Amino acid sequence: MRQIAIYGKGGIGKSTTTQNTVAAIAEMGKKVMIVGCDPKADSTRLILHSKAQTTVMDLAREKGTVEDLELKDVLLTGYSGIKCSESGGPEPGVGCAGRGVITAINFLEENGAYTKDLDFVFYDVLGDVVCGGFAMPIREGKAQEIYIVTSGEMMAMYAANNIAKGILKYAHSGGVRLGGLICNSRQVDREYELIDALAKRLGTKLIHFIPRDNVVQRAELRRMTVIEYSKEHPQADEYRKLAKTIVDNKDMVVPTPITMDELKALLMEYGFLEKESDMIGVAEAAQAV
Repeated sequence: MRQIAIYGKGGIGKSTTTQNTVAAIAEMGKKVMIVGCDPKADSTRLILHSKAQTTVMDLAREKGTVEDLELKDVLLTGYSGIKCSESGGPEPGVGCAGRGVITAINFLEENGAYTKDLDFVFYDVLGDVVCGGFAMPIREGKAQEIYIVTSGEMMAMYAANNIAKGILKYAHSGGVRLGGLICNSRQVDREYELIDALAKRLGTKLIHFIPRDNVVQRAELRRMTVIEYSKEHPQADEYRKLAKTIVDNKDMVVPTPITMDELKALLMEYGFLEKESDMIGVAEAAQAV
């Protein structure tokens, strides 16, 4: 069983990319489970055709304690036999959302969710690896492989580099490795070349470039993956290519994060910054992440 975590900046399309990729892997005959590690609990809705799955933390609050939960209440089966669970988080303004990740994964492990027939477990994780809970798949070796969803937008690149720093920190204690970058296109000028260059700077590779297509939004409005909604569409084939690349990937690395100066130089090289003062906004935005 391979355990894979997908990280990325909020709003980058990480959950949509994960679910479409998992649907394509299931289409290949693999047994897969998704564990949603985002308080929004939107990591499984396309697989389950639902607005949002009831989370481990929601049910724990309802019943009084996580020990009162039953596995069948928090582990559902969706499209193509994909198992789905959502960690959830505390009530807004109360506690650390990352605690939900720790609680949920421990509960699933202790109650037999990780069955021997599973080929893959995917963790869909909020991009903030500063919080201990969201770093858990990295820190405790729950996931051996990490993939980062990014784009040619500056803050998405900054987040990708920050996540690489988290992987590097736990690479030796947890054994985690970076499998590569996934570019979810925002149609930025020279986007492929820019993210390919970033991947090389990080010591990894751009494993797939997902073109932007409105069929993704049309499928989402129907709470479906593109694989299910329009399986003959070229965009479905893009997710199939990404899925096959991940399944076949054996090139895992300890990343080499870059400095802010190096990120600045990369952006200048590709024409996104024209002068030194342009980097002031980059630094200010970076401090806010």
